[in-house]
Amino acid sequence: MVKKIIIACTLVCMTTMVSSVSLAKTIDKGQRGHHVSKVQTMLKHQGFLHDSVDGIYGHNTEQAVRKFQKSKGLAVDGRVGPATMNALEKMETRYGGHGTALSHDGVPNKYSRVLTMQASAYSAQDLGNGNYTATGSRLKKGIVSVDPKLIPLGTRLYIEGYGYAVADDVGGAIKGHRIDLAYDSRSEALQFGRQTVKVYVL
Repeated sequence: MVKKIIIACTLVCMTTMVSSVSLAKTIDKGQRGHHVSKVQTMLKHQGFLHDSVDGIYGHNTEQAVRKFQKSKGLAVDGRVGPATMNALEKMETRYGGHGTALSHDGVPNKYSRVLTMQASAYSAQDLGNGNYTATGSRLKKGIVSVDPKLIPLGTRLYIEGYGYAVADDVGGAIKGHRIDLAYDSRSEALQFGRQTVKVYVL
C-alpha cells in the first residue's frame, strides 16, 4: 500500500513538473522579467516593436508579437511559444547579430555611417512586382531596394522604424537617397506609405 502511494505521488510530482516546464516555455501577456526583455529586444531589432524595452509584457508587446506571427505565417495568438521564439531567434541571427545590438535610444551600437533617406514601401502583392528580388532572393520583409551607387547590394542595414535589413534589390525610381522597404503584404506597405528615415549602414 505504501509502495502504491509513493508511486502515485511520484507520478503526480512528475506531471506537475512537466506542466511547469510547458508553461515556462510560453511567454504571455502580464509576465515580467529578463525573458520578456529578450523578446522585446528581438521584436525591436526587427522593426515590430517601437516602444522601449521594459521587461513588461503589455498590450503593445502583444500586438508586436501578433504582427510578427502574421508576417511569418505562424498561429496568431499574441503568445511567445516555442515556434514563435524559434522564428524570432532565427531572424535575430540573420539580421541582429555580430555586435549590432541596439542602444537604449534605439540606435545600433556599431555602424559605419548613417544616411537620411526618403523611404517608400512595396511588396510582392503589388501590381507588376514578382516574388523575387533583382538578385534572386524571395521578396519579403527584411529586404530593401537601394541605389547600388550609394549602398552596395549585400550591405546590412538598420532602418529607423523598420528594423534590420539587407540591400538586395534595385528599382528604376530608387536613385540617390531613396530606399524602398519590402513588406510581406500590400496592406503593410500601404500603411507605411512614405517617410523620411535614418538608415544605419552596418
